[in-house]
Amino acid sequence: MKVPQPEVSQDDDAALLESYAQGDPAAARLLAQRLTPRLYAHAFRVLGDGAEAEDVSQEALMRLWRIAPRWRAGEAKVTTWLYRVVANLCTDRLRKRKTTPLEDVAEPVDPAPSAPARLQQVARERALQAALDQLPVRQRQAVVLRHIDGLANPQIAAILGIGVEAVESLTARGKRALSAQLSGKREALGYEDE
Repeated sequence: MKVPQPEVSQDDDAALLESYAQGDPAAARLLAQRLTPRLYAHAFRVLGDGAEAEDVSQEALMRLWRIAPRWRAGEAKVTTWLYRVVANLCTDRLRKRKTTPLEDVAEPVDPAPSAPARLQQVARERALQAALDQLPVRQRQAVVLRHIDGLANPQIAAILGIGVEAVESLTARGKRALSAQLSGKREALGYEDE
């Protein structure tokens, strides 16, 4: 018979990490199940590549497990620390990439059914990702953390290692750049009636 697990609040991440450090593998599984989807989603938005996002998410968790015995509760949230690690890993990967002109990149094959709504959604997602890819790395990270991951400016500042005012500036400039890049595509993306 399966015993129901009590709900764990976001504030219990540090407690789970401490339990793992004391030898409880179930705590590590629970923490990984809770955090991996968010880490992967953020890495995917910044990198635009699922395999790389998965690698970054796994590397971030491996680093968390390594520092678990030395974790000092109360100094930082586990999620803030992890987002910062993911941001740094993404930055490292982006710096190592060779720049390929957009016209040289083959259009990916869409395996999804050809339903008009799905095609339109795919076009919107691609347009957003292409626009995000054109932003400078720090602007891209700030915009993704704020407007896609829904984090507050102080948490973003802690993740990126900058001040709140710098976060506000990065997100404002990033939004303006995205708006400029996408403004001529409203009709093609099906926004003329919305």
